[in-house]
Amino acid sequence: MEFLFASWLGTPAWFWLAFAGLVFVLTAFDLGVLHREDREMGIGESLKLSLFYIAVAMLFGGWVWWAKGSASGMEYFTGYFIEKALSIDNVFVISMIFGFFAIAPRYQYRALLWGILAVIVLRGLMIAGGAALISQAYWVMYLFAAFLIATGVKMLLTGDHDPDIGNNPAIRWISRHMRVTKAHHGERFFVKEQDASGRMVRAATPLFLALVVINLADLVFAVDSVPAIFSITTDTFIVYTSNIMAILGLRALYFALAAMVHRFHYLKYALALVLVFIGGKILIADFLLSGAKFPPLISLGVTIALIAGGVGWSLWKTRRAVEA
Repeated sequence: MEFLFASWLGTPAWFWLAFAGLVFVLTAFDLGVLHREDREMGIGESLKLSLFYIAVAMLFGGWVWWAKGSASGMEYFTGYFIEKALSIDNVFVISMIFGFFAIAPRYQYRALLWGILAVIVLRGLMIAGGAALISQAYWVMYLFAAFLIATGVKMLLTGDHDPDIGNNPAIRWISRHMRVTKAHHGERFFVKEQDASGRMVRAATPLFLALVVINLADLVFAVDSVPAIFSITTDTFIVYTSNIMAILGLRALYFALAAMVHRFHYLKYALALVLVFIGGKILIADFLLSGAKFPPLISLGVTIALIAGGVGWSLWKTRRAVEA
Protein backbone atom coordinates (compact mmCIF):
# COMPACT_ATOMS: atom_id res chain seq x y z
CA MET A 1 0.00 0.00 0.00
CA GLU A 2 2.89 2.37 0.63
CA PHE A 3 3.91 1.99 -3.00
CA LEU A 4 0.55 3.38 -4.17
CA PHE A 5 1.15 6.64 -2.31
CA ALA A 6 4.84 6.92 -3.13
CA SER A 7 5.74 9.88 -5.34
CA TRP A 8 6.68 9.00 -8.91
CA LEU A 9 7.76 11.96 -11.07
CA GLY A 10 6.08 14.27 -8.57
CA THR A 11 2.71 12.46 -8.50
CA PRO A 12 1.49 9.55 -6.32
CA ALA A 13 1.86 6.19 -8.06
CA TRP A 14 -1.86 5.42 -7.80
CA PHE A 15 -2.61 8.42 -10.06
CA TRP A 16 -0.46 6.84 -12.76
CA LEU A 17 -2.01 3.41 -12.24
CA ALA A 18 -5.52 4.86 -12.45
CA PHE A 19 -4.66 6.56 -15.73
CA ALA A 20 -3.04 3.40 -17.14
CA GLY A 21 -6.18 1.46 -16.19
CA LEU A 22 -8.39 4.00 -17.95
CA VAL A 23 -6.32 3.81 -21.14
CA PHE A 24 -6.42 -0.01 -21.05
CA VAL A 25 -10.21 -0.10 -20.57
CA LEU A 26 -10.82 2.40 -23.38
CA THR A 27 -8.55 0.53 -25.79
CA ALA A 28 -10.02 -2.88 -24.92
CA PHE A 29 -13.58 -1.56 -25.27
CA ASP A 30 -12.78 0.09 -28.58
CA LEU A 31 -11.03 -2.88 -30.17
CA GLY A 32 -12.84 -5.75 -28.48
CA VAL A 33 -16.41 -4.42 -28.51
CA LEU A 34 -16.86 -1.56 -30.95
CA HIS A 35 -14.51 -2.80 -33.68
CA ARG A 36 -14.17 -6.53 -33.26
CA GLU A 37 -14.31 -6.85 -37.05
CA ASP A 38 -12.59 -4.67 -39.65
CA ARG A 39 -15.08 -2.33 -41.29
CA GLU A 40 -15.32 1.18 -42.66
CA MET A 41 -16.42 3.84 -40.18
CA GLY A 42 -18.93 6.41 -41.37
CA ILE A 43 -18.74 10.13 -40.59
CA GLY A 44 -21.70 9.95 -38.21
CA GLU A 45 -20.20 7.12 -36.17
CA SER A 46 -16.84 8.88 -36.21
CA LEU A 47 -18.33 12.04 -34.72
CA LYS A 48 -20.28 10.14 -32.05
CA LEU A 49 -17.24 8.15 -30.97
CA SER A 50 -15.17 11.36 -30.96
CA LEU A 51 -17.69 13.03 -28.65
CA PHE A 52 -17.46 10.01 -26.36
CA TYR A 53 -13.66 10.32 -26.14
CA ILE A 54 -13.90 14.08 -25.60
CA ALA A 55 -16.42 13.51 -22.79
CA VAL A 56 -14.09 10.97 -21.14
CA ALA A 57 -11.18 13.44 -21.43
CA MET A 58 -13.29 16.20 -19.88
CA LEU A 59 -14.35 13.95 -16.98
CA PHE A 60 -10.75 12.93 -16.40
CA GLY A 61 -9.78 16.62 -16.42
CA GLY A 62 -12.50 17.27 -13.83
CA TRP A 63 -11.00 14.55 -11.65
CA VAL A 64 -7.53 16.11 -12.05
CA TRP A 65 -9.02 19.48 -11.06
CA TRP A 66 -10.57 17.93 -7.94
CA ALA A 67 -7.58 15.77 -6.96
CA LYS A 68 -4.66 18.10 -7.77
CA GLY A 69 -6.23 21.54 -7.58
CA SER A 70 -7.63 24.16 -9.94
CA ALA A 71 -4.22 25.20 -11.29
CA SER A 72 -3.39 21.64 -12.36
CA GLY A 73 -6.88 21.23 -13.79
CA MET A 74 -6.52 24.38 -15.89
CA GLU A 75 -3.10 23.23 -17.11
CA TYR A 76 -4.54 19.84 -18.09
CA PHE A 77 -7.34 21.39 -20.15
CA THR A 78 -4.95 23.84 -21.82
CA GLY A 79 -2.53 21.05 -22.72
CA TYR A 80 -5.41 18.87 -23.94
CA PHE A 81 -6.78 21.52 -26.30
CA ILE A 82 -3.32 22.34 -27.66
CA GLU A 83 -2.54 18.68 -28.40
CA LYS A 84 -6.02 18.14 -29.85
CA ALA A 85 -5.56 21.06 -32.21
CA LEU A 86 -2.09 19.94 -33.30
CA SER A 87 -3.47 16.41 -33.82
CA ILE A 88 -5.92 17.79 -36.38
CA ASP A 89 -2.98 18.77 -38.56
CA ASN A 90 -1.62 15.25 -38.09
CA VAL A 91 -4.89 13.82 -39.43
CA PHE A 92 -4.31 15.40 -42.82
CA VAL A 93 -0.86 13.79 -43.10
CA ILE A 94 -2.26 10.39 -42.07
CA SER A 95 -4.91 10.72 -44.77
CA MET A 96 -2.19 11.29 -47.37
CA ILE A 97 -0.24 8.27 -46.10
CA PHE A 98 -3.23 5.95 -46.40
CA GLY A 99 -3.94 7.34 -49.85
CA PHE A 100 -0.34 6.83 -51.00
CA PHE A 101 -0.36 3.16 -49.95
CA ALA A 102 -3.95 2.66 -51.18
CA ILE A 103 -5.13 1.31 -47.80
CA ALA A 104 -8.83 0.46 -47.88
CA PRO A 105 -10.92 2.44 -45.32
CA ARG A 106 -12.05 -0.75 -43.57
CA TYR A 107 -8.44 -1.52 -42.55
CA GLN A 108 -7.39 2.00 -41.62
CA TYR A 109 -8.85 1.91 -38.12
CA ARG A 110 -6.76 -1.12 -37.09
CA ALA A 111 -3.59 0.56 -38.37
CA LEU A 112 -4.48 3.71 -36.44
CA LEU A 113 -5.05 1.69 -33.27
CA TRP A 114 -1.63 0.03 -33.40
CA GLY A 115 -0.09 3.37 -34.31
CA ILE A 116 -1.61 5.04 -31.27
CA LEU A 117 -0.45 2.24 -28.98
CA ALA A 118 3.08 2.89 -30.24
CA VAL A 119 2.55 6.62 -29.69
CA ILE A 120 1.63 6.03 -26.03
CA VAL A 121 5.07 4.50 -25.48
CA LEU A 122 7.06 6.89 -27.67
CA ARG A 123 5.43 10.02 -26.24
CA GLY A 124 6.12 8.70 -22.75
CA LEU A 125 9.82 8.37 -23.55
CA MET A 126 9.97 11.85 -25.10
CA ILE A 127 8.12 13.46 -22.18
CA ALA A 128 10.30 11.66 -19.62
CA GLY A 129 13.40 12.89 -21.44
CA GLY A 130 12.08 16.44 -21.62
CA ALA A 131 11.20 16.43 -17.92
CA ALA A 132 14.68 15.19 -17.02
CA LEU A 133 16.30 17.93 -19.09
CA ILE A 134 14.18 20.68 -17.56
CA SER A 135 14.78 19.45 -14.01
CA GLN A 136 18.54 19.61 -14.58
CA ALA A 137 18.67 22.83 -16.61
CA TYR A 138 15.72 25.23 -16.70
CA TRP A 139 17.30 27.17 -19.55
CA VAL A 140 16.10 24.33 -21.83
CA MET A 141 12.70 26.01 -21.58
CA TYR A 142 14.14 28.99 -23.47
CA LEU A 143 15.25 26.64 -26.23
CA PHE A 144 11.72 25.21 -26.33
CA ALA A 145 10.30 28.74 -26.53
CA ALA A 146 12.63 29.75 -29.35
CA PHE A 147 11.89 26.54 -31.24
CA LEU A 148 8.11 26.99 -30.94
CA ILE A 149 8.28 30.61 -32.10
CA ALA A 150 10.55 29.71 -35.03
CA THR A 151 8.28 26.81 -36.02
CA GLY A 152 5.17 28.99 -35.84
CA VAL A 153 6.75 31.75 -37.93
CA LYS A 154 7.92 29.19 -40.49
CA MET A 155 4.39 27.76 -40.74
CA LEU A 156 2.99 31.27 -41.27
CA LEU A 157 5.48 32.10 -44.01
CA THR A 158 5.64 28.81 -45.91
CA GLY A 159 2.02 27.62 -45.63
CA ASP A 160 1.20 24.08 -46.74
CA HIS A 161 3.82 21.65 -48.00
CA ASP A 162 2.84 18.05 -48.65
CA PRO A 163 5.39 15.49 -47.40
CA ASP A 164 7.20 13.39 -49.97
CA ILE A 165 6.05 9.98 -48.72
CA GLY A 166 7.59 8.01 -51.58
CA ASN A 167 11.10 9.21 -50.69
CA ASN A 168 10.74 8.58 -46.95
CA PRO A 169 14.10 7.17 -45.68
CA ALA A 170 12.34 4.54 -43.54
CA ILE A 171 10.43 3.23 -46.55
CA ARG A 172 13.62 2.99 -48.61
CA TRP A 173 15.44 1.21 -45.76
CA ILE A 174 12.63 -1.34 -45.25
CA SER A 175 12.42 -1.95 -48.99
CA ARG A 176 16.17 -2.69 -49.13
CA HIS A 177 16.31 -4.93 -46.05
CA MET A 178 12.93 -6.66 -46.08
CA ARG A 179 10.75 -8.31 -48.67
CA VAL A 180 7.63 -6.20 -49.28
CA THR A 181 4.52 -7.47 -51.06
CA LYS A 182 2.95 -5.42 -53.81
CA ALA A 183 -0.50 -6.86 -53.11
CA HIS A 184 -2.63 -6.00 -50.09
CA HIS A 185 -3.48 -8.72 -47.56
CA GLY A 186 -6.37 -7.26 -45.60
CA GLU A 187 -5.58 -6.42 -41.98
CA ARG A 188 -2.29 -8.37 -41.94
CA PHE A 189 1.02 -6.59 -41.44
CA PHE A 190 3.16 -9.61 -42.44
CA VAL A 191 2.55 -12.62 -44.66
CA LYS A 192 4.55 -15.60 -45.94
CA GLU A 193 5.11 -16.01 -49.65
CA GLN A 194 7.41 -17.90 -51.98
CA ASP A 195 10.61 -16.31 -53.19
CA ALA A 196 12.33 -17.00 -56.52
CA SER A 197 13.85 -20.25 -55.17
CA GLY A 198 10.51 -21.55 -53.92
CA ARG A 199 11.21 -20.98 -50.21
CA MET A 200 8.57 -19.50 -47.92
CA VAL A 201 9.78 -16.17 -46.57
CA ARG A 202 8.19 -13.51 -44.40
CA ALA A 203 7.21 -10.32 -46.19
CA ALA A 204 5.81 -7.00 -45.03
CA THR A 205 2.57 -5.68 -46.50
CA PRO A 206 1.75 -2.11 -47.59
CA LEU A 207 -0.33 -1.81 -44.39
CA PHE A 208 2.85 -2.30 -42.33
CA LEU A 209 4.68 0.36 -44.35
CA ALA A 210 1.80 2.76 -43.76
CA LEU A 211 1.98 2.02 -40.01
CA VAL A 212 5.72 2.78 -39.96
CA VAL A 213 5.31 6.11 -41.77
CA ILE A 214 2.39 7.11 -39.52
CA ASN A 215 4.53 6.56 -36.41
CA LEU A 216 7.42 8.51 -37.92
CA ALA A 217 5.03 11.35 -38.78
CA ASP A 218 3.82 11.40 -35.18
CA LEU A 219 7.39 11.70 -33.93
CA VAL A 220 7.81 14.74 -36.15
CA PHE A 221 4.61 16.28 -34.77
CA ALA A 222 5.66 15.42 -31.21
CA VAL A 223 8.71 17.65 -31.66
CA ASP A 224 6.24 20.55 -31.72
CA SER A 225 3.55 19.35 -29.31
CA VAL A 226 5.73 18.09 -26.43
CA PRO A 227 7.63 21.40 -25.98
CA ALA A 228 4.31 23.22 -26.36
CA ILE A 229 2.76 21.42 -23.40
CA PHE A 230 5.95 21.75 -21.31
CA SER A 231 5.57 25.49 -21.77
CA ILE A 232 2.19 25.21 -20.04
CA THR A 233 3.40 23.09 -17.12
CA THR A 234 6.40 21.02 -16.07
CA ASP A 235 4.19 18.58 -14.13
CA THR A 236 5.01 15.32 -15.94
CA PHE A 237 1.66 13.75 -15.01
CA ILE A 238 -0.29 16.66 -16.54
CA VAL A 239 1.92 16.76 -19.63
CA TYR A 240 1.59 13.03 -20.33
CA THR A 241 -2.10 12.55 -19.51
CA SER A 242 -3.30 15.60 -21.47
CA ASN A 243 -1.16 14.46 -24.41
CA ILE A 244 -2.42 10.87 -24.42
CA MET A 245 -6.08 11.73 -23.78
CA ALA A 246 -6.02 13.99 -26.85
CA ILE A 247 -4.37 11.30 -28.98
CA LEU A 248 -6.68 8.47 -27.85
CA GLY A 249 -9.65 10.07 -29.59
CA LEU A 250 -7.65 10.82 -32.73
CA ARG A 251 -8.44 7.53 -34.47
CA ALA A 252 -12.17 8.10 -33.97
CA LEU A 253 -12.00 11.70 -35.16
CA TYR A 254 -9.84 10.78 -38.16
CA PHE A 255 -12.66 9.47 -40.37
CA ALA A 256 -14.77 12.60 -39.95
CA LEU A 257 -11.88 15.01 -40.50
CA ALA A 258 -10.37 13.03 -43.39
CA ALA A 259 -13.62 13.51 -45.30
CA MET A 260 -13.38 17.30 -44.76
CA VAL A 261 -9.67 17.93 -45.28
CA HIS A 262 -10.39 20.55 -47.92
CA ARG A 263 -12.51 22.55 -45.45
CA PHE A 264 -9.66 23.32 -43.01
CA HIS A 265 -7.22 25.11 -45.29
CA TYR A 266 -6.61 28.02 -42.88
CA LEU A 267 -6.34 25.98 -39.68
CA LYS A 268 -2.56 25.62 -40.16
CA TYR A 269 -2.15 29.38 -39.75
CA ALA A 270 -4.16 29.34 -36.52
CA LEU A 271 -1.97 26.54 -35.21
CA ALA A 272 1.11 28.57 -36.17
CA LEU A 273 -0.18 31.48 -34.07
CA VAL A 274 -0.81 29.11 -31.17
CA LEU A 275 2.83 27.94 -31.28
CA VAL A 276 4.08 31.54 -31.40
CA PHE A 277 1.85 32.49 -28.46
CA ILE A 278 2.91 29.50 -26.37
CA GLY A 279 6.59 30.12 -27.01
CA GLY A 280 6.21 33.83 -26.41
CA LYS A 281 4.47 33.48 -23.06
CA ILE A 282 7.49 31.65 -21.60
CA LEU A 283 9.62 34.71 -22.32
CA ILE A 284 6.87 37.08 -21.12
CA ALA A 285 6.50 35.22 -17.82
CA ASP A 286 10.24 35.13 -17.10
CA PHE A 287 11.32 38.57 -18.32
CA LEU A 288 8.24 40.83 -18.11
CA LEU A 289 6.42 39.21 -15.19
CA SER A 290 9.64 38.66 -13.18
CA GLY A 291 9.19 34.90 -13.12
CA ALA A 292 5.51 34.99 -12.13
CA LYS A 293 3.40 32.29 -13.72
CA PHE A 294 1.49 33.33 -16.84
CA PRO A 295 -2.26 33.15 -15.97
CA PRO A 296 -3.49 29.67 -17.03
CA LEU A 297 -6.98 30.99 -17.78
CA ILE A 298 -5.57 33.45 -20.31
CA SER A 299 -3.48 30.68 -21.93
CA LEU A 300 -6.56 28.47 -22.27
CA GLY A 301 -8.74 31.33 -23.56
CA VAL A 302 -6.24 32.50 -26.19
CA THR A 303 -5.59 28.93 -27.36
CA ILE A 304 -9.29 28.12 -27.78
CA ALA A 305 -9.97 31.48 -29.45
CA LEU A 306 -7.18 31.01 -32.03
CA ILE A 307 -8.21 27.44 -32.86
CA ALA A 308 -11.90 28.32 -33.05
CA GLY A 309 -11.05 31.29 -35.25
CA GLY A 310 -9.00 29.10 -37.60
CA VAL A 311 -11.76 26.51 -37.88
CA GLY A 312 -14.50 29.10 -38.34
CA TRP A 313 -12.57 31.10 -40.94
CA SER A 314 -11.71 27.92 -42.87
CA LEU A 315 -15.34 26.78 -42.96
CA TRP A 316 -16.47 30.28 -44.01
CA LYS A 317 -13.91 30.64 -46.81
CA THR A 318 -14.65 27.19 -48.26
CA ARG A 319 -18.44 27.41 -48.10
CA ARG A 320 -18.78 28.31 -51.80
CA ALA A 321 -16.98 25.11 -52.82
CA VAL A 322 -19.41 23.09 -50.71
CA GLU A 323 -22.40 24.89 -52.20
CA ALA A 324 -21.07 24.24 -55.71
